[in-house]
Amino acid sequence: MSALALHTFHTRLGASFTKINGAEIVAHYGDPLAEHAALRQAAAVLDLSSRGRLCVLGRDRERFLNGQVTNDVRALRPGQGCYAALVNAKGRMEGDAFIYRLAEEFLLDGEPGCGPALAQRLARFVIADDVQIADAAPHYGLWSVQGPQAAAVVGSLGLNGEPPMRPLSFSTHQHPAFGVLYVMNQPRVGLPGFDLFVPRSAMEAVGERLLAAAGAHGGRLAGWEALETARVESGIPRFGADMDSTTLPPEAGLGAHAISYTKGCFIGQEVLARIRTYGHVNRTLCGLRLADELTELPARGDVLLKNGREVGHITSAVRSPAWKANLALGYVHRDHNTVGTMLTLRSRAGESPVQITL
Repeated sequence: MSALALHTFHTRLGASFTKINGAEIVAHYGDPLAEHAALRQAAAVLDLSSRGRLCVLGRDRERFLNGQVTNDVRALRPGQGCYAALVNAKGRMEGDAFIYRLAEEFLLDGEPGCGPALAQRLARFVIADDVQIADAAPHYGLWSVQGPQAAAVVGSLGLNGEPPMRPLSFSTHQHPAFGVLYVMNQPRVGLPGFDLFVPRSAMEAVGERLLAAAGAHGGRLAGWEALETARVESGIPRFGADMDSTTLPPEAGLGAHAISYTKGCFIGQEVLARIRTYGHVNRTLCGLRLADELTELPARGDVLLKNGREVGHITSAVRSPAWKANLALGYVHRDHNTVGTMLTLRSRAGESPVQITL
């Protein structure tokens, strides 16, 4: 398992740990409900350094990367970012990333533990290109501040200028104590939010400053459980949970914000273009409300039925403090995916009703 660089720091603050794709991450600090409340109502500070961080450099970096991902990175200017999927020739997903254009490189931010796989996927297609793929994780960690008071908390660092206000835009700051920081406007769960790429040597000092500022605004440190709960509440899919190597991006609702149909050739482009022009996908990711009386949440893969026939399956499930309900995400066949449709969940706990809500 790849351990968090600040493992001792988090242990001192009462952290319990889990792992995602072999990478260590804080699960919670003893009170996931309070952490979720802070995220929803004030500000949550999260160490997301387990996420993959790659830099794509070299003279051909723009042309190369544009041919590897579903979105149009050529349209980005320094200080801008986008979200994109990586797919194979059949249009099935092999990963995803937030992509930011720096002055001399592209920075890719991927799911926890997926950095090596993402690097291998890209390197496989570097033939005669002047392209280098470098792991940024040994040099930069990642703090994230999510919630209504996120901008105020980030502002406490004394950066020159305001935090970027447009989603997936970013600003670069030379801090006298911390070095060069990159601040990304990154609303990870549908609320205001910022990611801070911080030199590894300054991670603990920046974390202490953010924690103090969050406390002054009613916030606190939070772990993966609070973030995942808010993600499912907001209906946002995650690669490795709701998307995998069997997924076509349009099935997960990524067409509108992750795929450019006009930028020209990229791996998988023909398949995705045909889906958009001539056809449809046979299933879509839906938000689901489970039965209130469930004592055990369903597992990934548990089936959804309509009139006794299998029409889908669960991908993620949480107990939602915000909605005071059991919520899930799951794929449902296009014949039965209308909001309001009632389905039946079959899980280890037996059968129970499910309603499509998103």
